Amino acid sequence: MEMPGERGKHAWRDDILARRNRLPTAQHDAEALALAETITTVLSGRVGSGRAPVVAAYVPVRGEPGDLRMLDALIRAGAEVLLPVTGEPGALSWAAYTGAAHLVRRRFGLREPDGPVLPPAALAGAGVVLIPALAVDRRGVRLGRGAGYYDRSLDLAAPGARLIAVVRDAELVPVLPEEPHDHRVGWALTPAAGLTRLAAAGGHS
Repeated sequence: MEMPGERGKHAWRDDILARRNRLPTAQHDAEALALAETITTVLSGRVGSGRAPVVAAYVPVRGEPGDLRMLDALIRAGAEVLLPVTGEPGALSWAAYTGAAHLVRRRFGLREPDGPVLPPAALAGAGVVLIPALAVDRRGVRLGRGAGYYDRSLDLAAPGARLIAVVRDAELVPVLPEEPHDHRVGWALTPAAGLTRLAAAGGHS
């Protein structure tokens, strides 16, 4: 995807959302399968402590890459998976993913677990955080949808947590516009390239 880095965030969002909307269903499904097949690479170095690794993830919606097969693959690999519970603007709460049958539609039409809700501080227990994004650049700058839920939440992640933006391969770009409140990530996960280390890690691995 050739898009100049000086463009504003709104232009980037409009362009990427339009491209996602034009993506054929078969291609989306093929990319979702590829992500499900490679998702367990995010656990590398996170297994073997005597307890199940905790992964904070999400249910992809509205053309986002991936589907529930990613979450199910993590469960089969022995991970405990937390999903966000959206409330008023601020840091996200969390709840355990226990299968598709236990997802219900809630705020903004998002599918969220029907079990007990954990406070935002529960994110500190996750060694891996999968983050939805419209794009991410090689420095670790992530472009979200603009609501700010994740920028507020990621301040609560453990210093050693692996922060991973999940995007399509064309959405891993050289440079994105950045603002002071943006929280950089250390990794990108894409269908073809898999797990890619980015320049920025901050205090995160």
